[in-house]
Amino acid sequence: MLKKSPKPATESIPISTSGVAAVDKALAILRLFSSTQRELSLHQISTSTGLYKSTALRMLASLGNALLVMKRADGMYVLGPAIASLNTAYQEQESLGMVIIPALENLVKSTQESAAFHVREANKRLCLFRVDSQQALRDHIKVGDLLPIDKGAGGKVLQAFEGATGKVFNQIRSDMVLAISGDRTKEISGISAPVFTADGLIGVITLTMPTYRFDPSKALAVKASAKKLTELLGGQFTSR
Repeated sequence: MLKKSPKPATESIPISTSGVAAVDKALAILRLFSSTQRELSLHQISTSTGLYKSTALRMLASLGNALLVMKRADGMYVLGPAIASLNTAYQEQESLGMVIIPALENLVKSTQESAAFHVREANKRLCLFRVDSQQALRDHIKVGDLLPIDKGAGGKVLQAFEGATGKVFNQIRSDMVLAISGDRTKEISGISAPVFTADGLIGVITLTMPTYRFDPSKALAVKASAKKLTELLGGQFTSR
């Protein structure tokens, strides 16, 4: 009696309609690794993800190029060294959050406006931490959102303390704070100040509000918050 050939793996992995299919497939492979599953064969990867082996090999090649996955001499796949650096960055971010989030909460409590902490991300600025106000009308930036580096109080303060030249940036470095109305979008205004560690600029703390509630006098609270946060992080808050 002839035996039936086993059915090949099918492309059954769920793909996000808003993402990139190839990236979703590669990340699905990464998610297979865990503390109890530290090594995987090509067969295991194909079976677990539903990817054809040829597709899985292409994904593994890309992950290998990024040092996220490595192939051992015995043919088994393990996590690569880039995972360690990502984990270090994540742990540092978590440690930062323990210091920064309470500072944002205190600023929101004293001003009744939303506060965020931004860092540079390539040619953008990234919202790393955020605490919303209880006001019915506020901006709706979320953690993880990317904003222009050349617009808004936060972007301009980052540029200033990264060495941008010009009268505006010189003034920001002298004042150590910037209050600006309707720069990124006319409906939203912001006040921002730099935050430093012992190694230099790490990011900016920013208070945002609808333009009709814009109050430049709150710059004092933002600047004080940035100064205190800088001291907690071992930096020096002085005019540059």
